[in-house]
Amino acid sequence: MWRYLKAAFLVGVDVPALGRLPVNALAAAGFFILGFGHPGFWFLGMAAEAAIVPALAFNKRFQKVVDSEEFQAATGDSQAKRNSLVQLLPSDYRRRLSDLECKCNKVIEVYRNAQAEDYLIDTNRHALQNLKWVYLKLLIARYHLLTAGTEDTPEALAKKIDTLQSELKDTQDTPALRQSRAATLDILRRRLANVQRREQSVEEVESDLTRVESQVDLILDNAAMQGKPQTIASDIELASDLVGGGLFGEAESAVADLDRDYSKSQNLGRSAAAERS
Repeated sequence: MWRYLKAAFLVGVDVPALGRLPVNALAAAGFFILGFGHPGFWFLGMAAEAAIVPALAFNKRFQKVVDSEEFQAATGDSQAKRNSLVQLLPSDYRRRLSDLECKCNKVIEVYRNAQAEDYLIDTNRHALQNLKWVYLKLLIARYHLLTAGTEDTPEALAKKIDTLQSELKDTQDTPALRQSRAATLDILRRRLANVQRREQSVEEVESDLTRVESQVDLILDNAAMQGKPQTIASDIELASDLVGGGLFGEAESAVADLDRDYSKSQNLGRSAAAERS
């Protein structure tokens, strides 16, 4: 409630050529200055503020305006940051993301047509936003895994390893040559392990992408079939590790930055809903 009281005291109006002025705070300052001429103005000012500030702070419409402004301030340029990440992806990846976003928009449209409560629509919008963000991170991870490193396949590396192992059996090699080949063999084995881990990570990410897509499809089916709108659960257990880092390449810091932005906005949304309930 303190957020709404503070916003009510600092409420402003747009004045041509002057910009946005905090009229309530200016009025309070005016009563304070006039009070030095006559103390009665102090009591009048306190009475006016005691009536106006709580009336605004407890007004549901005013609270929604405050929540909206704080949400915009919390997200800041998050949409621009997100768009920059999307532009890093090739067209087929962006198309997959667009298809998922269209389905999420349809879910909200179904809830609006069902005349669901604003609180439920806002809650579900945040849940779908979380799913879309997870999906975008998975796409970034998949793209990075497939484009980072060399193009050698496990089969090609295994063939090189077999060749070197056969060459090491040649007893006529000099000690220096055998040492060089043994070192190369060790490098190839480590490269093979890395490539195999990368392929496993790609499979996990692709499985998670399919899972999120299926989850959104289920949400859309449920929204269309159920008579009463339900709260959407956005928690989903992933096979890939999006928290540990290392999956996003050059986009690592941008993804972490947006994670903080979205976490802050979600906390604000939950706090506002709790205060209005």
